[in-house]
Amino acid sequence: MATGKGMLLGGKRDTYGPVMLDVIGLRLQDEDFRRIRHPLTGGVILFARNYQSREQLMALTAEIKRERPDVLIAVDHEGGRVQRFRYDGFTRLPAMRILGEMYEKDPKSAVRAAVAVGYVLASELRASGVDFSFTPVLDLDYGVSAVIGNRSFSRDPDVVTVLAQNLHYGLSMAGMANCGKHFPGHGYATGDSHTEIPVDDRELDVILAEDASPYRALDMTLAGVMPAHVIYPKVDSQPAGFSKKWLSILRNDFGFDGVIFSDDLSMEGASVAGGIVDRAKAAFDAGCDMVLVCNAPASADELLAGLPLRSDEEMRALRRRMDKLVPKQPAKDWDTLQAEPLYQRARALVESITPTR
Repeated sequence: MATGKGMLLGGKRDTYGPVMLDVIGLRLQDEDFRRIRHPLTGGVILFARNYQSREQLMALTAEIKRERPDVLIAVDHEGGRVQRFRYDGFTRLPAMRILGEMYEKDPKSAVRAAVAVGYVLASELRASGVDFSFTPVLDLDYGVSAVIGNRSFSRDPDVVTVLAQNLHYGLSMAGMANCGKHFPGHGYATGDSHTEIPVDDRELDVILAEDASPYRALDMTLAGVMPAHVIYPKVDSQPAGFSKKWLSILRNDFGFDGVIFSDDLSMEGASVAGGIVDRAKAAFDAGCDMVLVCNAPASADELLAGLPLRSDEEMRALRRRMDKLVPKQPAKDWDTLQAEPLYQRARALVESITPTR
């Protein structure tokens, strides 16, 4: 096999590619194989359309890993309305607001439940071949953002910090890293960045004191951060994911040294940066390490064809940071997990706090 920057003989990479993309369906198709083999590809994100059954999911993740053993497989699996895999053994997870409401009445019980949710979430995904989930949501719930809503733990940044820390503890018990989103905060903006460009017109000091507070408090435990496709005009004219100022605050002021993921570049909130290649370049120039392109196969192809390979220095930094997202212990197989007393207790607790409808 011919080699190029970031490649070794035999097809093994000495670094991760800076692009995360999705796959078409329930199993890999020829165009999926082509994209996954590309040296710019470093991750695959799965969606509900990629799930039919647990057995099928395990076959899909195994197929991806056979093709590229070092690619990281991710999913948005937060709980509540954002849970991609919902049946055939997967435990239904509560929206994070439920944990916040519990905390108001009984903080100790809420903390215990957050750990249980994290452990069940991570152990079930890992037993199915998924490396990490884009969780926790660190946005504050101001009661105005429909796209965030009950995905948020609380309006109180201290409560968000405590519950996110304990959710992370549960994730880490199963060997899974985390990714806080959407920096510096999406909860105050009313627009949905999937379909429009939200704007938050507050001053910098207010945002830092409130919405960004959990990121400062959790900087040593966050392995990844995803910036918001939100414009904060009193801080910068660009959305946070394209803003050198915002990502410099995250890196330099908060001391964050994990992976900065762009939010999906195919979303309307990213359209301010131009075409897909320009969007990726703008994200990298601002300080992102990896960009996501989802639900847009043609855009993924355009990006892989048009984006130059990153410099050696940038690729070394990406590898060092991406290594923090690699699972830290072997995953249990599904049957072993089901028989584990810790998992059984955690699942029972999660089921007891999760609404049935």
